[in-house]
Amino acid sequence: MHPLICEKISEIAHAARRRRVRRLGIFGSATSDRFDPAASDIDFVVEFEPMTPAEHAEAYFGLAEDLARLFCRKIDLVERSAIRNPIFRESVEGTCKDVYAVA
Repeated sequence: MHPLICEKISEIAHAARRRRVRRLGIFGSATSDRFDPAASDIDFVVEFEPMTPAEHAEAYFGLAEDLARLFCRKIDLVERSAIRNPIFRESVEGTCKDVYAVA
């Protein structure tokens, strides 16, 4: 995991708790040596606690905004349950590193 991510683990956890996240991971270039701190975006995959559709929308968009602000860069936020393409799912699962999980 890139040091840029490691340095912000406590802030990530704070945002995740606030947004009722069950599990949050990074995948893609941020988990490898291909990550360019000057140019790369950060790809996150998330699972939320059960909530109403309105709460879910607030949690999703709020978390995306929190993470973009925290890292001062573009982030992509994908819900694990929304991944339908098996090739993409395999790619995410193959590189995913958890940065937050409810015990």
